[in-house]
Formats: sequence, structure tokens, C-alpha cells
Amino acid sequence: MTDKPKGKKIVLKKSGKGGTIADQISHQQQEKEKKVEAAKAEIQQKAPEPVNPSSSPQIVSRPAVSVPQEQRSVEKREDKRQPRERTVFIEPTAPVVPPVTDANKAKKATPAKKKSNLREDILKQKEHEKFFIGKGSKGRGGRQDSMQSSSIPSKIKITEFIQVGELARKLNIKTSDIITKLMQMGVMATITQSIDAETVTLVASEYGVDVELVSLYEETLVEEEQDKDEELRIRPPVVTIMGHVDHGKTKLLDALRETDIASGEAGGITQHIGAYQVTRPKGKITFLDTPGHEAFTAMRARGAKTTDIVVLVVAADDGVMPQTVEAISHARDAKVPIIVAVNKVDKPEANPERVRQDLMQYNLVPEEWGGDTTFVEVSALKKINLDKLEDAILTLTEVMELKASPTKRAVGTVIEAKLDQGRGPVATILVSGGTLRVGDPFLVGVESGRVRAMHDDKGQRIDEAPPAMPVEIIGLSGVPNAGDPFHVLESEKEVKSIAEKRQELARQQQAQQIKKVKLETLSEFIEDGKVQEFKIILKADVRGSVEALQSSLEKLSSSQVRVNVVFASTGEINESDVMLASAANALVIGFNTRANKRVKDVAANEHVEIRYYSIIYQVIDDVKSALAGMLSPDISEEITGELEIRQIFKISAVGTVAGCMVTSGFVKRNNPIRVIREGVVIYTGKLKSLKRFQEDVGEVREGFECGILLENYNDIKEGDIIESYMVKETRRTYESIVAEDKKRSDAASKDKVKES
Repeated sequence: MTDKPKGKKIVLKKSGKGGTIADQISHQQQEKEKKVEAAKAEIQQKAPEPVNPSSSPQIVSRPAVSVPQEQRSVEKREDKRQPRERTVFIEPTAPVVPPVTDANKAKKATPAKKKSNLREDILKQKEHEKFFIGKGSKGRGGRQDSMQSSSIPSKIKITEFIQVGELARKLNIKTSDIITKLMQMGVMATITQSIDAETVTLVASEYGVDVELVSLYEETLVEEEQDKDEELRIRPPVVTIMGHVDHGKTKLLDALRETDIASGEAGGITQHIGAYQVTRPKGKITFLDTPGHEAFTAMRARGAKTTDIVVLVVAADDGVMPQTVEAISHARDAKVPIIVAVNKVDKPEANPERVRQDLMQYNLVPEEWGGDTTFVEVSALKKINLDKLEDAILTLTEVMELKASPTKRAVGTVIEAKLDQGRGPVATILVSGGTLRVGDPFLVGVESGRVRAMHDDKGQRIDEAPPAMPVEIIGLSGVPNAGDPFHVLESEKEVKSIAEKRQELARQQQAQQIKKVKLETLSEFIEDGKVQEFKIILKADVRGSVEALQSSLEKLSSSQVRVNVVFASTGEINESDVMLASAANALVIGFNTRANKRVKDVAANEHVEIRYYSIIYQVIDDVKSALAGMLSPDISEEITGELEIRQIFKISAVGTVAGCMVTSGFVKRNNPIRVIREGVVIYTGKLKSLKRFQEDVGEVREGFECGILLENYNDIKEGDIIESYMVKETRRTYESIVAEDKKRSDAASKDKVKES
């Protein structure tokens, strides 16, 4: 029950008599206005509060008016159409405040909430427009930025290059925001594009983030287990056979192993490093046989770095040669002792004393002459003094006290690697420490894997390999590079993680080598476009041969023609190699590898030439000839004779005929000629006819007279000199190209000296 408000009740009814009702309404309206004014004055006296003009408009209370719900709905429909009955309650003494009910609370709360949301939406829209229109960056993003900044790290670690998407993930920022920042900096990049560390630093500074540059290589270093003194055991020495080509290195190794390796080498030249372990009565020795050809410099350097002792083989009948000197420098750089084996002492023309004298120039003084270098005179063919060479190696080994721990995880070096058609990637590993077992997860360069099978140098299957033992392993994810470090890790998961990081590093390094066209380097690209390219697809049997061939071929490049090895890999020649050669217009070279019939058919259809080689210097010689043939031949002129015009005859039906005397050399009718007047060439062309008396002749020699008619030219005078010459084309050689480059470089260096 609710109490009815006290006061007068005025009922207005519809009436057709306008005079009486109008007076009543006017009177009641005047009383109503007076009472409302009195109520307002009383409210202001009881609660006088200052009004803030900046706030929302003040709501003034008015006398309580109660209108039934039914009438309100009718009022909305019948508004301004007809008079209606209303009931108004007026409190004459006190201001009427609506009763506080749940419904009133809801009515008040609802409009306030709507107003707050509307205001916030408007503010967000304005800030959104400011961001994109560019009217200011202060307060950009509103609440979203404040929430985002709380999750942005204070410091991040990056490598030299990082993808935009990866940077956004590290900064915990939307990728679109990072791209927008880069665009404002003038860098157009996509989510998958890599940006350099300098650009990353500028972007991160916008968000107050410090950047630390780290090397991905440092993150992928594998720490070897430290050797414990109580676990060290004596291991066999690793001996590398080095020397000049055809001095008998592999033949000497055959004699020590009692095998015949040299007969299997193409042209009698070792094309790759061979690793063998020899068991002799006095102990085991691991031998590495390196190539002697000049193209295999990198392979010899690797052989010296993985060895304990170098046996320098010098032929007694040939003496010290360029590769002999190179082998000495490799051994010195690796800081390993040298034992000199003077081979072929059984030949009549052998002169071991001359070898000793020549090697003294390189500080290799024999022990018998007061030095510290052991010289052993041997004959690999007749097997002379092989036991003395073994004694010298083992004696030096005892002095060096070579030891290793067989209990730790295995470490080693890749001696050679190849892609076998039936077994997949295969690598020859020299175990330098620990024991390698079947099933071990390993990391080698950017590749990884698990040892599925192992074979020794004789092809026999083994289960484990102790220190200083060369083994061939199967189970690699790809073909590693010769010289890559080999490590066995605890888990296969760790192996794959590090391998992925190393592959990312390799991709970044490859991306750095790609030249980008800039205004500063545009002239270089224009000059490079003028240089002809000889493109090659190179396939070889082992990785070491690939490296040696690629390095040797690329060194043949000159200022006029460049050798570009588009692709180099191991394994047989396949269809993808042929299609790549077809697209790049390249030559396919197979070194100790072949293409099957199907690939040959594809090559014939694509007009791709495949060349097969087994000796490296044959490849180099053929490429030199091809480079010389790509260039235009040298064109030279040779003056054969001169004629002097003595008399002019003008014949209407024929033209101007000149009576001449051959003053030097000879003149042939088919040779080009020049007409020279007072030292100036006025015509260059051909003879239309050459006659002696009334007969046409092909040649007139010095001291004879002749009549000539020039082709399409009659403006000749007495006293003019006619010069006859021959154009000679000389095919250029590779040596001439090198000589021209040397002349240019010498001239450029002289100009620089003059300018300085």
C-alpha cells in the first residue's frame, strides 16, 4: 500500500463549452506556476550547491507528476491530435523527490553507462584517425598501447639478420605494427623478409627495448668433454703423406700397407684424401694420403691440420718442386714435425744429397748435418728401408707422448664425404678422441644424424672406433664438407636443434653474399654485364674434389670472361642438374661420376652438353680453351704492298682507270685497299679489276706496272698512293688474356703511384 500524495486534485474534462473551461484552465495554470516557483526557492535554500559550468547540464527537480502507465502509452499515440484528461498531484509545501526504487536506479544507471561507452568510443575513434592521418603520435593507441607496453621485454637478443615476423615475436608486438614502423623509416619489408641488426636497433628503440647482438655460431658451439688424466691412454699417431705430384706418395703408402691403391687412381694421381690404418709389428700407424696436384691446396691444408706427423716425400731424381714447398708451409702452419722420405733412391739418376741441400733453404737440416730433421732414403717400388721409416715415425711418437681418452663422447674430423647411390651420404671420419659406437647421435658441420653402420679402411663392418682410427659412417642427413668438426652428443633432439641453428647461420651468410643493386653499385653491375660468363654445373664423386675443382675453375676468371660455377655437389648427374643447366645455359662437368641413359636422353632433348673427366688438370685445360674461344679473336692488319698512281684514263663506259706502279710488296685483287692523298685516307674499299696490259691478273709484284679500277669510286688523281693490306684473325689463348689483365693492372698501379 502506498500513501496518496496530499494536495488538490484537478480534473480536466473534455467540454464543448469553451468559455467556462478556458477560464478554469487559466486560473489553475496561474496557481500551478506560483506553487512551482515557491518549491524551487525552497529547494535552493535547503541545498545551495555551486554549479560547475563544465559538467553535464543540471537536472532541476520539479513537482511530482504521476501519470498512469496506460495514459502514457496513449499520450504517445494521441499527442497533438486531441485534448485528453490528465491527473496532476501537487505538493504545496515541500519539493517532490521521486522515490528511490530499484527501477529508478536502473533508469539512472543505464543512461550513464551508455554515455560513458559512447564517449570512450569517440575518443578511440579520434585517436585512430590521428594515427593514420598523421596529426600526432602522442597518446597513440590509448588503452591498447598501455596494455601492450606492459608485455614488451626490456631487452632482446638477435643475430646479424632476423626476419620481421621473428622480431615481432621477440618484441611481443603485432607484425603489422612492426611493418608500419619500418615503412615510416623508409624500409619496405614483408613478414618473411630479413632486416639487419642496425634497422632492428632503430625499431626496438621506438619501444624502449635494448638490443644485444649475438653470433649464431657462438650459440651452436659444442663443448668437448675435458680429458681426465686417469682416463688417458696411448693412441696411434696420425701421419700425413705430403709432397709433389708423381713423387711416389701413394706408392709408398701401398708398400707400407702391402696393397695396390695407386693402380686405382686416375692417371696415377690421388684425387682425394685417403685414410688408412696400418698395423705393423712395432705398433699401429694411421696414414692420410693427400693429393699432390696444385688444385688440392685446401685438401692438403686439412690433412696437415688433422695430423701429428708429416712425412714429406721428395723424389731423389726430381728434387724440390712447388708442391713440395707448399707442403712444407702447411706443416709449418699446423706446427707439426716433419720427416723427409727421399723416395726413388733405386733410380740411376737419383741424387739424395741434392735433395738435402735444397731443403736446407727451408730450414730442414738433416740430423747427420747437425739439424733436427730426420731424413730416410726409401724406395717404394723396391720396398727399401721401409722399416727405418716406421722406426723414425714410432720413435718420434714416443717423444711426443700422444694420448687420448677412450671413455668420453667421440669427437673427430671429416676427412672425406660423398653421396653414394645405394647408401646415401657417406663420410670418412678420423676419430681424434673418445670412442665412436653404432647408434650414437652426432653433429657434423650443418648436418646431423645417427650412426647406422661403420666400416674400417678395409671395408669390414665394425661396432666401435677408438681414438686415431679412420672409419666410414652411414646415417647422415646430408653430405658434410671435408674438414667439418664431428661431435657425438647426448640426445638426438639436441643434435637436431643445433643443426637447425647452424643451417640458419649458413643461410644468413649466403644471403649476405648476394649483391643488391644500389645507386652506388649500379656502375659495377653495368660493368659486370659486359663481362661474358662461362657457366658450369659441377658434379664429383667426393666433397674434397668438388671444393678443389670449384676453387680452381673460379680462379680462371679474368676481367673479360668469368667462370661461374652455378651449382656444385657430389653424386651422379641427375635430371635436375640437366634442367638447371638448360635454364642457365651451362655446361655439365662430371668428375669421376656419370649420368644414366635416361638423364642422357633428357640432356639430348634439352641440348645440354655433359663432359666427363677423371683427371683434374684435363678439366682445367679444357675450360681454359673454352674461355679463350668465348672471346672474339684478335684482328690485325698486315700491309702487303703500295702502288703509286702515275696516269689517269677516263673511259666513259668503264670509269676512271689508274695506271700504277707497284713500289713495294705485292698487290692482290681480292685484298682490301686504301687510297691515301697527302697522308690522309680518302677511300677504303676494294679493287674492281687488276690488269697487266690487256689481261686480268690476280697479283702484281714490286717493280711492275698495272692498271686498276676501284669499286664505286672514281675521284682519284695522279700521285695518290694505294695501300693494299690483309686482315688477319688470331685466335686468343688463355695465356694472352692473363697477360692483358697483367698489363692493365700494372698500368693502373703506375697511374696510382703518379697520382700519389
